[in-house]
Amino acid sequence: MQRKIFSLALCLMAALTLAAQEEAAPEKAWKFDGTVGLNAAATGLVNWAAGGKNNMNGFVYAKLHLLYHKNAIAWETNLDTDYGMTWIQQKEDPFQKSSDNIKLATKFGWEFKETWYLTVLGSFQSQYAIGRNYQDGYNNIISKWLAPSYTDISVGIDWKKSVNGADFSIYLSPIAGRITSAYVGEGWNKRYTREGALGAYQYAIDHATPAGKADAQAAYNDAAASYDNNMPFDGYAFYRESHLDLRSTLQDKYGTIGYDKNTGDKIYRNARAEFGLSFKGSIAYTYKDLKLSTTLGLFTPYQGKGFNVKEAWEKANPGGTYDGYFIYSNNNRYFGHFDVDWDCALSYQFLKCLQVTLTTSLKYYNGTLIADADGNEAERVQFKGVIGLGVGYSF
Repeated sequence: MQRKIFSLALCLMAALTLAAQEEAAPEKAWKFDGTVGLNAAATGLVNWAAGGKNNMNGFVYAKLHLLYHKNAIAWETNLDTDYGMTWIQQKEDPFQKSSDNIKLATKFGWEFKETWYLTVLGSFQSQYAIGRNYQDGYNNIISKWLAPSYTDISVGIDWKKSVNGADFSIYLSPIAGRITSAYVGEGWNKRYTREGALGAYQYAIDHATPAGKADAQAAYNDAAASYDNNMPFDGYAFYRESHLDLRSTLQDKYGTIGYDKNTGDKIYRNARAEFGLSFKGSIAYTYKDLKLSTTLGLFTPYQGKGFNVKEAWEKANPGGTYDGYFIYSNNNRYFGHFDVDWDCALSYQFLKCLQVTLTTSLKYYNGTLIADADGNEAERVQFKGVIGLGVGYSF
């Protein structure tokens, strides 16, 4: 009997000690988790009747999450980044960029009521390297670091709750600012202006036969001399300042331009700042080795349609007809027209180090011009999907 009582006492003491230890060990204020990985694939063809080219592609990515939560204070930071390259067995442009993305967001909140936070949010989006429109001959630059970039700063209310392993967040801000940039420095502009103007001649040199190499080089030298002297060449009025202006090309494409209200002429600028309404919603769910996350972001500026560019231009140019795509000074950017960012990521890890991933990204930005197969530029829905199998690690 005494042994039974003694054994029961030991069990009770052990339970109390464990409980005391659990109470004494406070929950960690900082939490850090994420997924990093490398996906790669290769295709080799020998006498393949259906056609195709040997190719290899690689894709590195990281999705990192840092959280500080103590008492009524919550500070959360997310980094989502990736970069991919493709090699194709061909003479022209064998290496091509397939993916390039940087997204950094941080938000600081004070819990004034359970699950409700007064929040300040900041985010930044851009890319690492030059993006080109791959085609025969010279490949025009269509994007670069800070062209475009999107910087958001806002104050609002954030509702956050965890239900059955899923973390939900809904954020609404009536006080939101967005800066859209298409920044091209003077050095960049001069460098790529000349390269673009002489691109066809350089292409002719690169693809000339040994016998025709000297003639191609001579044609290049003549064109370069004409260009450097600010003279038209090859029968076209191509001038150094106006043939290919990378700055104006990218600012047109990403809608940072303005308009002169008297003439309707374009005014080029490195960035466009707006004040508006912002909404962000996210869901993150983890079940064993499966992770699913999705984020939706919306932004619309507080502004009206602005003056009519067509009327201003035709008034300043009697008898002329304005044929520009946009008719408003703000490039269709007014209240009720939303910029859309919707990202989804699904990953499953098996055998500890192997991981299969599926990521999608859908965007629609008012004022961003995208050309179709015929070269017609308009605002269009952008979509990217990547599926891969490779080495990955979740923590």
